[in-house]
Amino acid sequence: MWAFHSDAFSLALPPGHPFPQSKYRLLREFFEREPGLLRMQAAEPASEAELTLAHSQDYVDAVLLGRLSAAAQREIGFPWSAQMAERSRRSVGASIMAARAALQEGVAANMAGGTHHAYADRGSGYCVFNDVAVAARLMQAEWHRAHRQLLRILVIDLDVHQGNGTAAIFRDDTSVFTFSMHGAKNFPARKEPSDLDVDLPDACEDGPYLAALEQALARIWAHFGTQLPGLAFYLAGADPHEGDRLGRLKLSTAGMLARDRCVLQALRERGIPVALSMAGGYGRDLSSTVACQVNTLNEAAHSWWLWRAAQSGGAGNERMLLVDAHCEAPKAEGLKS
Repeated sequence: MWAFHSDAFSLALPPGHPFPQSKYRLLREFFEREPGLLRMQAAEPASEAELTLAHSQDYVDAVLLGRLSAAAQREIGFPWSAQMAERSRRSVGASIMAARAALQEGVAANMAGGTHHAYADRGSGYCVFNDVAVAARLMQAEWHRAHRQLLRILVIDLDVHQGNGTAAIFRDDTSVFTFSMHGAKNFPARKEPSDLDVDLPDACEDGPYLAALEQALARIWAHFGTQLPGLAFYLAGADPHEGDRLGRLKLSTAGMLARDRCVLQALRERGIPVALSMAGGYGRDLSSTVACQVNTLNEAAHSWWLWRAAQSGGAGNERMLLVDAHCEAPKAEGLKS
């Protein structure tokens, strides 16, 4: 399974800053020690034109040219630097590459991403650009050029924080269905209406969480009927875990894995390709966050293998072209629109 990373570009954070940027490097290094599980590649940066598919030109210019105000930087939570801008572009690029790979092979991942608090005209909550929104809009444009058809998108956001930026960007876009299941009392204080929101109480444990997820997915499939989406984005945040210092929920490690398996199986059974992103995770012990995300990627790789096995056995989906594990990655020049 293809997995794309962007952790080579570091944020210049002051001592004691709460954002755990090292988790992305630790995740990549784990899979480097386990060769053969993932086909990893450094992400190319999203272009300015691609970013403006979901963001205003003024905001893109402010980030890329270092014109963010002090207030805008405080809302994002990061000081501006050239490295910050490049990292943000490459995090979006990773989701673009993962989405393309998913449409080819069924399942692929961004080893970071899930920056769902970024609005069209501003960043927020450690999110500069909204990688899923940009990638979704670009995949729709490319799909329409190639097939003269609409590509319907499903966003499944299981980060513990509501995907307010994504919901706002797609508020009036009926071609993208946004679903967020999150802590009711967690950030952001003001939530934007998704197409489907499920608010969870503090200390929610495995049983109620998984029951709520199954009920929500049933509502989503009922909504789509026979017109299923052609691509899903799954934000597999590690922050609902009981060891997370910001999450306020109580999912066990086994519960987190059951969550991932539930989502991936539901998509696979319906022939819906999926691009994953790791989204949030702020473990008191960072190794617990990395362990949850390792489990997510392992489960995704297993789902990819099942897609491939089904295709080789004669079953499959017209939207997919599964390829051998030694194939080349999606070409870098393909990132430009």
